Amino acid sequence: MFTSLTFIGFISFVALYTYLRLRKEKLDSSEGYFLGGRSLTGIVIAGSMLLTNISTEHLIGMNGSSYKNGLIIIAWEVTSAIALVAAAIYFVPRYLKMGLTTIPEFLEKRFDRTTRLIVAFFLIVSFVITLLPIVLYTGAINLESIFNVSEILDVSQNEGLWITVVIIGVIGSIYAIFGGLKAVAISDTINGYGLLIGGLAIPILALMAIGENNFFNGLNRVYENNPEKFNVIGSKKSVLPFEVLFTGLIINQLYFWAMNQTIIQRALGAKNLIEAQKGLLYTGGLKILVPLIIAFPGIIGFYYFGNSFYENQDMIYPELIKKVLPPALVGIFAAIIMGAVLSTFNSVLNSAATIFSMDIYKGYFYKNASERQLVKVGKYLSALLAIFAILVAPMVANAPEGLYQLLQQLNGIYFIPVASILIAGFFIKQISALGAKVSLIVGLSFYILMTFILKTDIHFVHIWGIEFLLNIATMLLISRFYPYNGSFSFNTLRIDDMKQWKYTKVMSYSLCIITVLIYIVLGNS
Repeated sequence: MFTSLTFIGFISFVALYTYLRLRKEKLDSSEGYFLGGRSLTGIVIAGSMLLTNISTEHLIGMNGSSYKNGLIIIAWEVTSAIALVAAAIYFVPRYLKMGLTTIPEFLEKRFDRTTRLIVAFFLIVSFVITLLPIVLYTGAINLESIFNVSEILDVSQNEGLWITVVIIGVIGSIYAIFGGLKAVAISDTINGYGLLIGGLAIPILALMAIGENNFFNGLNRVYENNPEKFNVIGSKKSVLPFEVLFTGLIINQLYFWAMNQTIIQRALGAKNLIEAQKGLLYTGGLKILVPLIIAFPGIIGFYYFGNSFYENQDMIYPELIKKVLPPALVGIFAAIIMGAVLSTFNSVLNSAATIFSMDIYKGYFYKNASERQLVKVGKYLSALLAIFAILVAPMVANAPEGLYQLLQQLNGIYFIPVASILIAGFFIKQISALGAKVSLIVGLSFYILMTFILKTDIHFVHIWGIEFLLNIATMLLISRFYPYNGSFSFNTLRIDDMKQWKYTKVMSYSLCIITVLIYIVLGNS
């Protein structure tokens, strides 16, 4: 009972605080609704980016993967810092100078309107088929495990999960549909830092208990129990071989943190370049700490439970929470987890609504659509996508390599083709619009064939790297016969006249050095 009361109390506090902050905001314009009125600060951007990225697919999926595979999987996280440095120094200044609302908008400036439309449609499909259902389902697993929803309602576990999925989906939709980006960002900030504090409490309390009130003694016991799980290099046959850092992983990270609408929309809503760079680099620092929350508990779970959850690795984190936390804190932490689920869910809905309203509805069909019409259309689409995601969510159960690995495999269908044409658009002047369109089809077909039909022994992240090279080669070949005849040039943007944050270079160098040191230190474990 006390667990439920603290859960409801924290959720209510976040909702009330968000409402009070928003009640005087103008949310009937596209800029107010989709970009928070371009008023976001560095702290808010970092908190929102962190929580948009970190949800239960990380808490559940990555801890489940580290429980089974060890800390090798932190590559997904710590290498993000380098991509965020690239976003802060190179990409975001150019986005802000162009006054972008969406990333596909850049593709119209660089290529043509049809390329913008195709990529916008691509991104919306990727949201509703991959990310939204997995976020909902992993959130439902966690809350069902903590509160025993199925037992309370006297239904089967599957029915309990369905009910929990619907509840999360409805609440998340309310935030996204009625509050826009600013509601998402404000609630994210509270929940984001709550997740950081609460998430760190799990391994700290566990190690204190294992070490009989001595943190370092507990850490030593966990390490001695299975030192191999602390190694971040691993073997070529491991779930995430070290070599992938230099092939497809860097392309994926660059896309996710510098070109992904769901993430970069927060920086586009910044007050100015200084606040955008602060937010991006603060996020880079947080991402280096994040493995302590979304990977290390899995190693502690192995100390407690051995291999008893190997066939159901995604249950390890909920079990650890119940074992480590006292009932009063379980409710608060469950609320923070709920906030993480809601954050990613409503952030994706808001980004999908932004892309549809600005890139498809206005960009292609109704150029003269009013501000109110754009917001209205965005709200309708959010509701439709939420319903679809709720229906699809239970279908992602029982992923053989865990839910996080499944998410990354599915993301590759969309991320790498889009990343390829964006990177080519930025750095290769001669790439034409036709070359970009053909490469989308080639990349998509190649990845599906290699990953899901032929099922080769090549790691799917290596396939990302091969696909990227294939896409670039395709664009260069097509562009040779159908050359680019546009006039877009980055030289006209004059980035140097935008005031940058004075600590950008210091923070950037620090994040890159720390990332390398992590691999040097833990690579010798």
